[in-house]
Amino acid sequence: MSYTQPHPRFSVLSNSSLSSGEHLSPASSSRFSLPSAPSINTATTPKPGARPNIYDRPLNKTRNAEVSAAAFAFLFSEIVQYTQKRVSGINDLERRLNTLGYRIGTRVLELMAWRNESAAKAPKRETRFLPALMSIHTHVWRTVFGKPADAIEKSVENADEYMIIDNDPPITRNISVPRDMSSLSCSSFTAGIVEAVLDGLGFSARVTAHNTPTDQYPNRTTILIKLEKSVLEREEALKT
Repeated sequence: MSYTQPHPRFSVLSNSSLSSGEHLSPASSSRFSLPSAPSINTATTPKPGARPNIYDRPLNKTRNAEVSAAAFAFLFSEIVQYTQKRVSGINDLERRLNTLGYRIGTRVLELMAWRNESAAKAPKRETRFLPALMSIHTHVWRTVFGKPADAIEKSVENADEYMIIDNDPPITRNISVPRDMSSLSCSSFTAGIVEAVLDGLGFSARVTAHNTPTDQYPNRTTILIKLEKSVLEREEALKT
């Protein structure tokens, strides 16, 4: 039986006169000899005065850690400018900011749930909407922005609408919106965070951000929460 000869480019080893033992022995040729590998010590000792790696910090001990407001403002400004160059209008820009905020919100909820379970002997999960909304108003706002929101309101006209009021949102404190884009609300990023937290808690809703300035608070923002019908039906069922 005849076999096809290997291509010349791949016949270096097969045509060599060396024995198989010589092929497998790194010491058979000085060209392919390998130095002995040094032992690896997995226990890393931090240098004196060096700052610890962020991945080595316990999650519970970074609860009160502060982030530079200037660094945050610069980063968020770059995000808005980057997104603005890739959209066709204000609605598209707000939608993309909402999507980016949603990704942050899922991580915020996961972190808060982990801290709650590790710190509390009997961790509690909110099953009613109003306590969950109060938790967002207080705990989520403090975790993300370092302070609670200013107020919670319920719509008089629509039973499925609730509002979180922030008189001076840190996220838009250093954002200058052009006059031709006056209807733009960069707090759509915050609305995405709220929507992700509500979805994670089981309260499906559509969350949007709206500019509601006043003479005293020119940057006042309203986060409008419009609940799904299934959430309202469940709330009614839990009342009985």
